[in-house]
Amino acid sequence: MTMKILLIPGLTLPEISADDVARVRTAAGSDAEVIVTTPAEALQHAEQAEVILGPVPRQLFQAAPGLRWVQATSSGVDPYMYPELRDSKVILTSEKGLVGEHLADHAFGLLLLLTRQLPRTLRMGPDSWNHRPALRRQMIELSGLTMGIIGFGGTGRAVARRAHAFGMHCQAIDRDAVPNSPEVPEVQRPAFFPELLATSDVVAICCPLTQETKGLFNAKAFAQMKPSALLVSVTRGEIVVEDDLVGALQNKQIHGAALDVAPREPLPPDSALWDMDNVVMTPHTAGASQYRAGRNIDRFVRNLEHLRHNEPLEGVIDKQLGY
Repeated sequence: MTMKILLIPGLTLPEISADDVARVRTAAGSDAEVIVTTPAEALQHAEQAEVILGPVPRQLFQAAPGLRWVQATSSGVDPYMYPELRDSKVILTSEKGLVGEHLADHAFGLLLLLTRQLPRTLRMGPDSWNHRPALRRQMIELSGLTMGIIGFGGTGRAVARRAHAFGMHCQAIDRDAVPNSPEVPEVQRPAFFPELLATSDVVAICCPLTQETKGLFNAKAFAQMKPSALLVSVTRGEIVVEDDLVGALQNKQIHGAALDVAPREPLPPDSALWDMDNVVMTPHTAGASQYRAGRNIDRFVRNLEHLRHNEPLEGVIDKQLGY
């Protein structure tokens, strides 16, 4: 029986080349039907589809009764967690484990913007020379500080490697019994969360959005952090409660925040976060890398071969846990 595969480009996989299609066809078998389609036109091809690479909104899932496996073109899979897909037998895989390096690059880029007062200095232009003493008083060196990492998967581990290279001490928590690393000799469990907050100079959110992590950083969490602490977030914005973060920054419960993701996206212009000198933000761009699309295609091709040989797939999501 011919396997029908839909390839749907999107934000993180903007185009699928003829070479990519040829690789997919080879991995799937010579009789496979491989269709590159748009999200709007995918419904026309859904009825016989067995495999989809790309976004699968509820309507598309409902139109594909023969679907066996979906590979998300994102590391976070919260858009796929509607009940029909979550509770089905359809296998869901993602890019998890493949995006940590560029997310960690971005996290440190934002952190350095904050600690070295770079946005303020650049905005001042030539006038910055008149503010040297004030700028220097507010600059922070990372060496010797403690980095607390929430979630020790691919992103958390990449953040730890960079933090260690900056001379920081690292500690981390994860809900699962994940392996330690040279930078984190012992990964703690969630019960350590309050102590991690109380003892970290920088807290990096590196976990996925799940029912357990949604709103994890609320007023109670911010009250447990050091007044000098900095928050860095590059995974999912809804892990932070916006009003509570604003209050913590305004009341000097924490020193600053470096955010690539926001509790509301796009973050409206009237959000108080835009006007704070101790906040730096980018528009959910940490996921960008010149290598990302190729890594996703490579995993998809490998997974097709695994599927044909009834072997375990890479990057499988536990749909009940959401990661």
